[in-house]
Amino acid sequence: MYLNVVQLAESFGVDERVVDGWIRNEGLPCVHDRGRLLFDRAQVVAWAGDRGLAARAGFLAPERTALRPGRHLEPLLRTGGIWRDVPVAELPSVIERIVTALPGATPAVRQVLVQRVHAAGGVTWAPVGGGLALPHLRAPVALGKDSGILALLFLRDPLPLADPPADGVPVTRLLFFLAPSPRAHLELLAQLSTALTRGPLRRLVLEAASDAEILATVAAAEAAPASGGESGP
Repeated sequence: MYLNVVQLAESFGVDERVVDGWIRNEGLPCVHDRGRLLFDRAQVVAWAGDRGLAARAGFLAPERTALRPGRHLEPLLRTGGIWRDVPVAELPSVIERIVTALPGATPAVRQVLVQRVHAAGGVTWAPVGGGLALPHLRAPVALGKDSGILALLFLRDPLPLADPPADGVPVTRLLFFLAPSPRAHLELLAQLSTALTRGPLRRLVLEAASDAEILATVAAAEAAPASGGESGP
């Protein structure tokens, strides 16, 4: 699995400029691909381990066989909804509708979030391979403990990206989310990236299974005991 600079920075909770410094000064392994930098997950984990760096969130989070307890995805997904046959041209307006359904937020806060969604570069699309992506706001926000939303979108046509996915598979499946705090943002990113790189949820999303089957699988994964790792805050 290859990560880009944004995904790597989010995993360590650092600015992208810190990652650039690690490449220049600390020998962080990377590959050049059509004018962009990519990082092999296994190489980064080994590099970080040698330096005592712990990436406990995002795409470098310790692997688990079940979704992390403490952050309940199923009610978040019920709130955000499962959207099917979404034309790419209508994607901004669909995401706006999702944001305006955000619970625990005032109309003014929702309006700010909508502005961020429509701003150039306001959303990080974060492909994870296999035609899947985890779009989210580039700058996480503090919304309060009762806020948070998750939506699954099945696109009618491939998502146009400035940097094509490393595996070359067009992105047609999106899990867009908003978390109540920057810390919860990283935790939710870790849960979702884990769920979409292994396990039954990945298969169901790729197959565009029914809403009921997807929601039941998410709920069952959260009910299962995690194999190691910390408990939620």
